[in-house]
Amino acid sequence: MNAALSSSRSRRRLGAALILLAAPSIALAQRGGPRTPRADSLREASRLDSEGSTPQARAILQRLIDGAPDPAAKAESQRALAMSYAFDGDCASAAKSEELVIAYWVTREQAEPQNAFYQEGEMANEAARVCIDAGDFNTAERYYRRGTELGLKEPEPRTHPKSLWDFRLTHALARLAARRGNKVEAQQQVAAARAVLDGDQAMAVQQERYYPYLTGYVALYTGDLKAAETDLTKAISLQGNTTDPFFHCLLAITYEKLGQKDKAKEFYQKAYDFATAHNPPAAFVRPYARKKLAS
Repeated sequence: MNAALSSSRSRRRLGAALILLAAPSIALAQRGGPRTPRADSLREASRLDSEGSTPQARAILQRLIDGAPDPAAKAESQRALAMSYAFDGDCASAAKSEELVIAYWVTREQAEPQNAFYQEGEMANEAARVCIDAGDFNTAERYYRRGTELGLKEPEPRTHPKSLWDFRLTHALARLAARRGNKVEAQQQVAAARAVLDGDQAMAVQQERYYPYLTGYVALYTGDLKAAETDLTKAISLQGNTTDPFFHCLLAITYEKLGQKDKAKEFYQKAYDFATAHNPPAAFVRPYARKKLAS
């Protein structure tokens, strides 16, 4: 009875943490959460990763995986392990760990189908985000497409509309096209993302703030630096984005390319200081900004 209750509570904790992934970037480690030995170990691993001590972090996380009291706790630790690999830019290892988390949610499809399929899609998208930031664009695209396919399997009554997955996919494909140097396709996908937002005002209320990030990202990686500066500045000004480390890092990159070294350093420092979570944005920003600030 106690074991069953513990397992149920663990699933609720994991689900509560993961449901926040309706936004493209969220914190994985719950720094203000309950003080338990496992939670403290997760926090310690998160701290070590943020400081660049990833092998030590992974040793802690592997012990948590090996000693997990139930499948939900094991999946939570496996997801943290994926993020540890992300701090090293290791797309393949991060994706391998995310696959294990997806496998956990497959076991929950009968008991909680709406949540399970949604989380499967989220974990695939999280792997994709790690891979695009690591420069493995083909793997990133494969996982973004898979994430959409999994998320759209959510049965009625849906907790997340099809339009949300459509927006995320067009958003991702635009960024991938920009990184591949295909400006025409990038702009086509930006237009598609805009159309999805315009077609679902309820969804757009939550997702609109990611649109100037998209246009700024595409502008940056297709060489329109002034547009990148304008759009990324706008993205950061919007409620919910003001402390986003990735947006600040993109703006720092923009200023660096514009030759504005002092402003670039200012925004690299802000990005580094804001990157306190254990998630894909922080996993990219902390090591990247650390190198820039040390140079």
